[in-house]
Amino acid sequence: MPVSDLSEDSEKIRQVLTQAEALSASYRASARIQGMRVDGLLHEAGSLRHALETQRHTLSWRVTAPLRVVRHLMKGQLPTGQKIPVVYQRVREIYQDEGLQGVTQRLQARLPGTRLGRTVARYRPGGQKPAPAQESMSQNPALKHSAELRPVTPEERQKALEAVYTRPLEADTLDQLTPRILIIAELTLRQCAKYRVWQKEEQLRSLGWTVDVVDWRDAQKALSALQLCTEVIFYRVPAFESVENLLHETRRLGLSPWWEVDDLIFSAELYQENGNLQTLDTAEQKQILFGVRLFRKCLLSCDRAIASTRVLAQAMLDAGIPSAVVIENALDQQTIEIAESLSERGVPTHDTTQEIRIVYGSGTKTHDADFRVAASGILAAMQRDSRLTLHIIGDLTLPESFEAVKERVQTLAGRDYAAYLGLLAQADITIAPLEPTIFNDAKSNIKFLEAAILKIPSVCSPRDAFLQVMQDGKNGLLAEEEKQWRDAILRLAADPDLRAQLGQQAYEDVLDRYSPAQIARQQVLPVFGRPVDKRSATSLRVLCANVYFTPRSFGGATFVAEEMVRRLQRLPDMDVSVVTSRPELHNRGNASIRYSAEGGLVLGVRVPPDHDRVGALDNEAATDLFRGWLAAVKPDVAHFHATQGLGLGMLRACIEAGVPYIVTVHDAWWLCERQFMVKADGQYCFQEKINQRVCQMCVPEARHLSERAEMMRAALEGAALLLSPSETHRQLFIANGVSPERILVNRNGFVWPAQPRTPRKPGSPLRFGYVGGTEDIKGYSLVRRAFQALADSNWELRVVDNKLNLGIRSVYTESWKVKGTVTTIPAYKPETMDAFFDGIDVLLFPSQWKESYGLTVREALARDVWVIATGPGGQSEDLVDGVNGTVIAIDGRPETLQKAVEVLLKNSERLTGYVNPFKQQLATFEEQAAELEGILRDVVETRTASAQCLADGLSAISADPTDS
Repeated sequence: MPVSDLSEDSEKIRQVLTQAEALSASYRASARIQGMRVDGLLHEAGSLRHALETQRHTLSWRVTAPLRVVRHLMKGQLPTGQKIPVVYQRVREIYQDEGLQGVTQRLQARLPGTRLGRTVARYRPGGQKPAPAQESMSQNPALKHSAELRPVTPEERQKALEAVYTRPLEADTLDQLTPRILIIAELTLRQCAKYRVWQKEEQLRSLGWTVDVVDWRDAQKALSALQLCTEVIFYRVPAFESVENLLHETRRLGLSPWWEVDDLIFSAELYQENGNLQTLDTAEQKQILFGVRLFRKCLLSCDRAIASTRVLAQAMLDAGIPSAVVIENALDQQTIEIAESLSERGVPTHDTTQEIRIVYGSGTKTHDADFRVAASGILAAMQRDSRLTLHIIGDLTLPESFEAVKERVQTLAGRDYAAYLGLLAQADITIAPLEPTIFNDAKSNIKFLEAAILKIPSVCSPRDAFLQVMQDGKNGLLAEEEKQWRDAILRLAADPDLRAQLGQQAYEDVLDRYSPAQIARQQVLPVFGRPVDKRSATSLRVLCANVYFTPRSFGGATFVAEEMVRRLQRLPDMDVSVVTSRPELHNRGNASIRYSAEGGLVLGVRVPPDHDRVGALDNEAATDLFRGWLAAVKPDVAHFHATQGLGLGMLRACIEAGVPYIVTVHDAWWLCERQFMVKADGQYCFQEKINQRVCQMCVPEARHLSERAEMMRAALEGAALLLSPSETHRQLFIANGVSPERILVNRNGFVWPAQPRTPRKPGSPLRFGYVGGTEDIKGYSLVRRAFQALADSNWELRVVDNKLNLGIRSVYTESWKVKGTVTTIPAYKPETMDAFFDGIDVLLFPSQWKESYGLTVREALARDVWVIATGPGGQSEDLVDGVNGTVIAIDGRPETLQKAVEVLLKNSERLTGYVNPFKQQLATFEEQAAELEGILRDVVETRTASAQCLADGLSAISADPTDS
C-alpha cells in the first residue's frame, strides 16, 4: 500500500477519533449541567411544595395574608417579590414617556379579565374611544391589510393553530417515512405479551421491519411513536378515552390500524359461556364484562384484525370488523433457547417407578371450571395408580374430592417463564383441559407447544386450536369425557416408551409448524410483507431544524428557514423534512406531532420554557424524539438553523447516526449565553474574542458557562460546514477559533416586489417604518425618544407590533408625546409585505448589536426604501452611506438617530422618486437556495467519498498492517 494513501487514511482515522473525543467531552459537559439543572429543579420543587402545602392546609396562612403583605412592604417589596424602587422607577419612566395613558394600558394588559383591569380600562384617559392614530391608520388604503389593530385573542390563535396541526394527512405521506410498525399493547399480562407482542416483534424484525412497542397506558409516548410509524397494531387494548385519542390520531395520520387479541374478550354473549366467569365474585364479573364492551369498541374502531386462532378470527368478523387474519401463537427464540439449555444441563430427575408427575400450569384462578372438565378422570387415574402425583403451577381451587389424594398434590406459586419451563420439564405428563365452549375453541394451543418443545407428552381437550396440530395417539392424546381422561393418563403412566414417542413426535411437529422462521414465512409475511422503502433512491434527503416553523413563523431566521425549505422542496430530486417546536395542544401533553407544511413533513416537539436555560441548551426529551425522526426520514444531510430550545443533543444525535450536518449561525447563541451579546443593561457587548470570565460577570447566576462552551465547541467542530449570513458575522466566529475554511458566507435572500413602488407624493409627510419590536436591543426606546424629541411635525411613523399575530399586544404608541403621527400595525406577511413598504419612505433599523444579517433591511432596499441603520454589522453591509441609506453608530444614544432623521426631514424631497442604485447587488432567495443546494450536495458527496476512503484504508490496514 503506498505511503501517501496510508497517510490519507491515517488522517481520516485521526479526524474520526477527534470527533469521537469531542462528542465524549460534550456528553460529559451535558451530564454536568443536567445535574445542575436537576439540583435546581428539585430545590425549586421542594420550595413550591412546601408553599402549596402551607397555603392549602393551614388557616393561619390565609389569616396572616395581610401581615405578609405588610412584611413585604416593610422590606421594600411588592407581594410578588419585586423591589418597590425598581417598580416605581419603571412606572415613572412610562409616565414620563407615555403619560397616564401608558401606565393604565400596562396595568390593563397585565391584569386582563380581573376587576382591577376592567376598572382601569373603564377610567383610562380617552375612555373606549380609539386613539386618533388608529383611526388614521384604518383610512390608509396602502395599509388595508393591517387596519384591524385588535390583537388576535389567545383563544382565536389557539383555534387557528389547532386547525393546522390537526389537519388530516393523506395516506401517501406515509411513503415519505422509513417503514416501521408500532405495537401499542397490553404488557402487564406477561404470557399474553410474550406470545402476542414480543413474538410478533421478533417475527417482524426477522422480515426486516423496524418495530416499536409501547404500553397503551403511556399515552404520550404512544402518541409520539405514532408520528413515526407506517403501520400500527393495537393489542388487547380497551377503548378508554386516552385510547380513543390514539385511534383518532391514527386517522389523522392516514394510518389503517389493526386490532389484535388472543382471547374472545370482545363478545359479552360468548364470554359468558366461559364457566370460569362464574368462579369470580359479582364485582369482578361486572368489571370483566365492562371491559368486554370497551374491547369490542376498540376492535370496531379499527379497520382490520389479527387473531391467534381461526375461531377467534371468525368471531371478529361476526362482530363487524371488515377483515381478520390469523397469526398463531408459536415458538420464539427465547423458548427454544430455554428448552435447549434445559436439555444440555439436564433437569432434576425422579424415579418413574415410584412417581409419575402430572403437571398443570393454571396461571390464574379463572381456570377452575376448565380443570373440572378433567378433574374426575385425573382423580380416578390417581386412585388407580398410586405413582401418579399432581403438580399445579399457579392458582387453582381443587374440588373437595381431591382430599383423598391430597398428599400427592403439590401447588406451586407462579414464576417467571424460564423457571416455569424448568418445572414443566420435570413432568412426565402435561394436561390442558378446557370446557367445550366457543370461548375455549377460540383459545390457542400454547400448553401443547410448551410441553412439545420439552418433549413432554400432553393430554388435551379436543378444542379447535389443538385439533389443528394434534393427532390422537401420534403426537399426543385427546380426551373429553371422564373415562377418556382417566384412560389417557393411565396409558401414559404405564408406558414410558409411549411417553417418549409422543413427546418426540410432538417436538418434531411443533418445530416444523411453529418455529419462528416458519411462522414468519407462512403467516406473518403474507399479512405484512417485507418493508419497502417507497422514497426515491436518487433524491437527496435533507432534514432542516429550526426552533420555529409555520404555522408559528416568528423572526428572521424562521423566515429564511421556511423559504429555504420551500425552495429546496420544489427541486425534483430533493426531499426536505423539518423538526421544530410546537405550542401547547389539546390532549397531547409533551408528545410530538407530525404535520405537513411547505410540501414536506414536519415534526413538532415541545421545548422548555424560556427561563429554563439548561433545558433550552440540552433538551433531552427533544433529542430522543429527534433520534426517532432521524430513523424515520433517514436524511443524507441535516441543516440546523436557530436551535435554541431544541437543544444541542440533536447535533450529537446526527454524529451518532453518521448523518453529516451544517449549521447556519444566525446569531451569537453559539458563542454567548446572551443570544445577541447584549448585556443586562441593554448595551451591546463589544467583545470580539469571547472571554468566559467576562461572561461570568455578565451572567453571574449561570453556573454552566464552561460546560456550555464545551458543548458548543463540540457541536461546531462536529459540523461538516458552518454558514454565516454575512461576512461581519463570519469574522466573529473566526475570532473565536473557527477555521476560516470551515465557515462560508451564504447571504440571506429576499423576495422581489410583485409590482413597482407607488411614487411618493411631493410635499407629503415623510413616512417612517419600524419593525423591530419593543426590545431595546432592536432600538425601540431609541426610536421612541428620538421621535418624541423632533420639533418637526410633517412626518408619519408606523410601528409594527410583531406580537399582535401571536395574540399579544406589546406596543402602545397612542401615548407617545410626539408632534407627528404615530400608528401601530400588526406584522406584515409575505403577501402583505409590498403594501407595508409601499406605505413608508424610510426604514428605521437602529439595532444595538452587530446583527448577523438584517433581512428587513434587504427587503426595504429591494423596494427603493431608504434605510437608517446602525453599523458595523451584517445589517449595514449592503448600505452605502449617503447613497441608499444612512449608517449611524451603535452608541445607544437617541440623539444619534434623531440627527439622522432630521437630516432626512430637511431634505425630504430627495426621496421623491428615489431608486436604490445598488439593489441588483442584493442576494435573492433564488441565489441563496442555489448556493445552499450546492453546499448540501458537496457535503454529502464529500462525506460519502471520505467514508469509502476510510473504509478502504481500514480494510487494507487490517488485511496487511505491515504493508507500507
